[in-house]
Amino acid sequence: MSEADAAHLANLARDMRAILLEIREVTRYMKDAESEIPEKARRFIMYYHDVHDIVWLYHENGQEPPDYLRKELERCSDRYRHIVEDLFGEDGTFERVRQEMTKRGGNRYDHSRILPKQEVVNETGNGK
Repeated sequence: MSEADAAHLANLARDMRAILLEIREVTRYMKDAESEIPEKARRFIMYYHDVHDIVWLYHENGQEPPDYLRKELERCSDRYRHIVEDLFGEDGTFERVRQEMTKRGGNRYDHSRILPKQEVVNETGNGK
């Protein structure tokens, strides 16, 4: 192998190492972001928001949105509820984050209550 080939291979190895380190850094950022909101939920929420915006465009122009859009909005509403229930489930991300939040002081709201399982008798919560 010539010196030029060896130098070329060394440059390729250096560049591949730099790319690998950057990919690892980006992956670390993604995992850190997903510790709060899973990518699946974030993308679905963006889609749901987009569908809502399209429906709103019809309303802004004084038109009724087509049935297929209203039905998709209904489906998204139910699916969003399912996703939130899963995230607040026993092993869900929101449940884990909520538990971590209860350990920290200075919270404005009481995160220790179990929202999905709590049954409120009436608006005052006193059962009368």
